[in-house]
Amino acid sequence: MKVIITGDTHIPGRGSKLPSRLLNACNDADLIIHTGDWCSPEVFKTLSSLAEVKGVYGNVDGEEMRALVPAQQLINIGGLRMGLVHGHGDKKTTEQRAVEAFAEEQVDVIVFGHSHIPVIKYFKGRLLMNPGSPTDKRKLPFYSFITLEIGDEIRPELILFRDKS
Repeated sequence: MKVIITGDTHIPGRGSKLPSRLLNACNDADLIIHTGDWCSPEVFKTLSSLAEVKGVYGNVDGEEMRALVPAQQLINIGGLRMGLVHGHGDKKTTEQRAVEAFAEEQVDVIVFGHSHIPVIKYFKGRLLMNPGSPTDKRKLPFYSFITLEIGDEIRPELILFRDKS
């Protein structure tokens, strides 16, 4: 199973369309996960035309996006129980808020966004993943998203790229 994890697309705003590098990766995906801050239902529609989409809304998403996706959710894919959350809030780091959102849940993976800083790491027995952003790298040198292969092995890979066209 191939999963593409993206988020913080901020369209319109940080771009007028999703980058071709991301869309090409989504072409053969079984599932696309979005960590929030879509900014437009058009992003949801575009991604849904390529594969099944699961996601959450972020702090800048309006009522249209909040009607399409929840604030957080639990999903099961390829034998993994995953918690999805944007990670915004007050106090603590984005990562700490994401971990706390699933403190009472038995999850293998926590997927979050908000910071635009890509992360793949283990923390207290849970795999934490933040795809960064394919459209708003902020002060980082690259745009990013994650591919996650789930089979006999679980293989997350951070995809870094320079051109967001």
